[in-house]
Amino acid sequence: MQSARGVTITTDVEATVERLRSGGLAVIPTETVYGLAADAEQPGAVARIFSVKSRPPDHPLIVHLATPETLSDGWLDPSTPAILAHAIERLATTCWPGPLTMLVPRGPRALDAVTGGRSTVGIRVPAHPDAQRILNSFDGGLAAPSANRFGRVSPTTAQHVLADLGVLLDPGRDIVFDGGRSEVGVESTIVDLSVWPPQVLRDGAVSADDIAAIIDGPLDDPGGPSRASGMLASHYAPRCAVLVADSPHQAATLAAHHAESGERVRVLDRTADVVLAAFELYSDLRAADDDDLDALIVVLPAARGIGHAVRDRLIKAAAGSGRPTNRVD
Repeated sequence: MQSARGVTITTDVEATVERLRSGGLAVIPTETVYGLAADAEQPGAVARIFSVKSRPPDHPLIVHLATPETLSDGWLDPSTPAILAHAIERLATTCWPGPLTMLVPRGPRALDAVTGGRSTVGIRVPAHPDAQRILNSFDGGLAAPSANRFGRVSPTTAQHVLADLGVLLDPGRDIVFDGGRSEVGVESTIVDLSVWPPQVLRDGAVSADDIAAIIDGPLDDPGGPSRASGMLASHYAPRCAVLVADSPHQAATLAAHHAESGERVRVLDRTADVVLAAFELYSDLRAADDDDLDALIVVLPAARGIGHAVRDRLIKAAAGSGRPTNRVD
């Protein structure tokens, strides 16, 4: 173990599980981004997640489980309609462990503190080997949003977490598990399976086309109020302005305009490799702040595969920059 900013950094599973069982918070790695975890059945511990992140208390959390089979152990409402239950089973069997969150009718173990009082709960079984080790040893559900201040850039390394939250974690209660860099780099896909047809509420590595093929049924367009992580119009934002363009030519035109005003700008174009664009996304946004840029101008990737997720994060980051317009059309 080592210590940074007074908080223990470790690769010790049992030390991490001990802190969680005692009501502390644990920063844990997943294949998408790092999460700020608490025992999902300890309301006091869950409340500290909201406090540390400055997260609105009615913004629901995702519960992470060790195996797909655990879903029926009090997390899913046993009276879930058959058409939904069948789709949930198909997706769980095919996509878990992996970067997919299902919003399902909540069972008795899902607390109001986690769901924001809603009748649904988000459930995920992460694939990261360290997350799996922690969850299997813990033997319960861990509520875990991304380990960053609410609305800001998500972390894909333990060092990102310490930079954002290190001073807010309690060295006597909390712990940071360093599992290396997150492999995917953007948050999990969220699909609402409390309604039929299901709705994809947040894009991720599992595409809407993948989901439709697995459940062998239709998907509906997302609608209604925000009811899952990442549904707000503004999110994932660095301190600098993020401006998005549909082509390198548009990005260059915008960069020249801002440079004429004396602003420090950078053009980022990772459209040649959308998987790399996802992997590097949050590091790129953080680097813009580290380099004290006024604006980061990003060329949007094509809207296919994980490109949907990258576009979603960039457009929401642009909405959070405070500029009156961030899109070049």
